[in-house]
Amino acid sequence: MTQTTGSLFSHLRCVECGKIHEENQLQTVCRNENCKSILSAQYDFVRNTLTKEELKNRPATLWRYKEFLPVSDEKNIVSLGEGFTPILPLHHLNEHTRGIRVLLKDESNEPTGSFKARGLSVAVSKAKELGVKTFVIPTAGNAGGALAAYVARAGLKAHVFMPKLTPSAFKTEARLFGANVTEIDGNISDCGKLANALAAENGWLDVSTLKEPFRLEGKKTMGYEIAEQLSWTLPDVILYPTGGGTGIIGIWKAFDELEKLGWTGSKRPRMVAVQSESCNGIYTAFHQNEERSAYKDNGFTVANGLRVPKPYADKVILQVLRDSNGDSVSVRDEDLLIALREIAAHEGILVAPEGAALWHAYKVLSRTGRIEDGETALLLNTGSGYKYLDNITG
Repeated sequence: MTQTTGSLFSHLRCVECGKIHEENQLQTVCRNENCKSILSAQYDFVRNTLTKEELKNRPATLWRYKEFLPVSDEKNIVSLGEGFTPILPLHHLNEHTRGIRVLLKDESNEPTGSFKARGLSVAVSKAKELGVKTFVIPTAGNAGGALAAYVARAGLKAHVFMPKLTPSAFKTEARLFGANVTEIDGNISDCGKLANALAAENGWLDVSTLKEPFRLEGKKTMGYEIAEQLSWTLPDVILYPTGGGTGIIGIWKAFDELEKLGWTGSKRPRMVAVQSESCNGIYTAFHQNEERSAYKDNGFTVANGLRVPKPYADKVILQVLRDSNGDSVSVRDEDLLIALREIAAHEGILVAPEGAALWHAYKVLSRTGRIEDGETALLLNTGSGYKYLDNITG
């Protein structure tokens, strides 16, 4: 018996050429041969009857926003309690925060220890609804573990491809969840090529970053939560660690949807993409006013999730930065590790290296006047530092 979620999901639209794709057929990227860009889920907000006050009585998971997620039948939701992570003020770093309200949204509390749980919960749920049995993913670590966990929860199968340099905790995690893990002597792009080829050969669903439309929908719930947790007033600045870029695109999409719902106004935060010097193509393209980023890989970084040589949605990421009057900062591993230890010692939070990069970037921006007194800055820590102990202490 079908128990509807009340989803207002209506169709998928290509972000570049605008081509409409059917909502209840398995889709990857735009079918227009001259485009192949990412697909964005669209909703019929005119039919919405949910009020933001009603949210208070809903479970504290991302599925509290189920009307604005793509799953139609409750029985297809694959959940481990993901979402509604805390927003914590930084109390003891006054030397750097004086005059500025600095908040940290801590995704280390997710079921698999990172924000990847959001995207994979929604992607696996919708794929299950569409009849998918086997998944494949290239990953720097966290996404592979999250896919393995949600596929295990759904009783399905997963193949995970990781670089050999990935810390052992990520490999062990995915294997414990029952995934078939293959280690590749290369970076995530090399993993992606093999995953894509095997997906085509075997009929598996490739859930690579932004090469299917529904991980984005899970990630956008961070934007909904930021608004709700801050009483529907958005921060002035959001700093986000940017590898593949799903989160920064998703959060921006959420703010657009919230405005359409009438739950927030038109004022948006300035979005800041923070990258590692190892792979800072977005940073370079932004500051050189380029439309797309170049392929860039200078090798290992302790922030595995930031080693993405060329994001598939580079053009969209750069557009978000410019539309928001945002910025981009590139961080060296040495500075990132200092920042990680500073937050741990002063705030009691062991952030992921990707999250630590944000603290260093914040200090750069506040020191140079790009974040001003009286503003609110939100740092989005994407995962737990415990998984990275091989990198942090090695």
